[in-house]
Amino acid sequence: MECSTIGAKGGQAPSFADSERRSVLIRLLRAHLGPYKRPIALVVLLQFLQTCATLYLPTLNAHIIDNGVVKGDTGYILTFGGLMIGISLAQVVCNIGAVYFGARTASALGRDVRAAVFDRVQSFSAREVGQFGAPSLITRTTNDVQQVQMLALMSFTLMVSAPIMCVGGIVMALGLDVPLSGVLVAVVPVLALCVTLVVRRLRPLFRGMQVRLDTVNRVLREQITGIRVIRAFVRDTYEKERFRGANADLTSSALATGNLLALMFPMVMTVVNLSSIAVVWFGAHRIDSGGMEIGDLTAFLAYLMQIVMSVMMATFMFMMVPRAEVCAERIQEVLDTSSSVVPPAAPVTQLRGRGHLEIRGAGFRYPGAEEPVLKNIDLVARPGETTAVIGSTGSGKSTLLGLVPRLFDATEGEVLVDGVDVRDLDPRTLARTVGLVPQKPYLFAGTVATNLRYGNPDATDEELWHALEVAQAKEFVQRLEGGLNAPIAQGGTNVSGGQRQRLAIARTLVQRPEIYLFDDSFSALDYATDAALRAALAQETREATVVIVAQRVATIRDADRIVVLDEGAVVGTGRHHELMADNETYREIVLSQLTEAEAA
Repeated sequence: MECSTIGAKGGQAPSFADSERRSVLIRLLRAHLGPYKRPIALVVLLQFLQTCATLYLPTLNAHIIDNGVVKGDTGYILTFGGLMIGISLAQVVCNIGAVYFGARTASALGRDVRAAVFDRVQSFSAREVGQFGAPSLITRTTNDVQQVQMLALMSFTLMVSAPIMCVGGIVMALGLDVPLSGVLVAVVPVLALCVTLVVRRLRPLFRGMQVRLDTVNRVLREQITGIRVIRAFVRDTYEKERFRGANADLTSSALATGNLLALMFPMVMTVVNLSSIAVVWFGAHRIDSGGMEIGDLTAFLAYLMQIVMSVMMATFMFMMVPRAEVCAERIQEVLDTSSSVVPPAAPVTQLRGRGHLEIRGAGFRYPGAEEPVLKNIDLVARPGETTAVIGSTGSGKSTLLGLVPRLFDATEGEVLVDGVDVRDLDPRTLARTVGLVPQKPYLFAGTVATNLRYGNPDATDEELWHALEVAQAKEFVQRLEGGLNAPIAQGGTNVSGGQRQRLAIARTLVQRPEIYLFDDSFSALDYATDAALRAALAQETREATVVIVAQRVATIRDADRIVVLDEGAVVGTGRHHELMADNETYREIVLSQLTEAEAA
């Protein structure tokens, strides 16, 4: 579940140059690490102290060998040995402190970035959510952030000490023996070249692996969500092959990346071992000629290993940087994306009417679409009346309803509630005024009560039971073990489609808005339940504005006003008998479901 790329439904992202991607990572870290300057400064200080202690130990060891062991001075050995123990303890304490504060800061960074991405996604309209795709947004909020957090942690624990140790090791080695330090002049550039060659090839491999990880995530998500359809059509074998193909692509990409990573360490160790041989060889000649002490050679070898270890630590970082850069790029894409539904600068918080809804010349067009989904829509829905919207599949009925609670914003015209454009209303005021029962009702993991209280957290049990009774759901909820406390699975998958619809209707009734929007919310109900529910709703919502989108003519034939949509435009408005007489589109829809006598 790695990072995905932006585009339609999480498609391919635009290509970024390495420098641009790196600047995005730096910008993201700088923005979210700003509040933690003091902990970061403390981490740097502790890492500096523990690295200095590490660099000083080989010199002390050389003194003990040259002045203590060789000369047989036990007191010297004990004195400097005790000093080495003290410095080692200080090194351990500083290292523990650096890791502790570094881990806390990295965790805080991950928490803040996740919160920022989550808050931005919550502000998105349905257009932006559809643009990125739900799987992509999930991976960006979780695993992408984790990659950036891990990079920060490794930076605090490794990257700070690596350059200090490398430079310090070279300086200390030069202090011991300048001629022998010529080996370092050859070793360090070779190590840097090996690491650079591998890292340059890693970056495109990481990107390819992340794209394939996203594919596996998408396929797995589809198969889990659509398990009933898969079994109904006996497509288990086909889906297994589809997942196997996506998994094989990911495996081959991961193997290519792993093989390259596995090559890096043997390359580095080969250079290290050859350089150690060279140091011992030339050092022995220096000792034989009297230009160097045995302890200095031992210390020089220790500094060589410290230099190599610093390069190895930097190598770990370089392996993580390409992946973190790509993840930071996609995280920043989300953070830089503004919602098409913009909160008003001076929001209206109070409405003077009782839910009068008017749509004037409204249109909606998706970005880049050749044709608008809706065009020049005029609609009036008054309190105490039921307005129905009907039309063929794809005529824009659900999109029209989505304009009222601002799931989308109209690209043309106005949507007015009590004379105020919904774009000027405070989002909380709009949410209290408008209640939407979506075409695909969604229930959250929890209980019946927690789902019903989603729109009104202060609702009493009596209010919940009343809403269930109106929604014709009281009887089946009473049969559930626990009643209102009966568990509901994510998405409401442990209840039937009709029960899910009725619970969604009850949830909106608990909210008690002034405008009710029912988006084909009775399609999963049998005719008897549909009739009983509509009769009960008529009493419950008699003073509210009710707008119903329906495919079933029997559901809307008694509405006070019926609006007929065809290809995104209003082609008729009136009552049932009026439209039957003079609107051919409505007449065709009715006669496709009822006989002439039933329609009359």
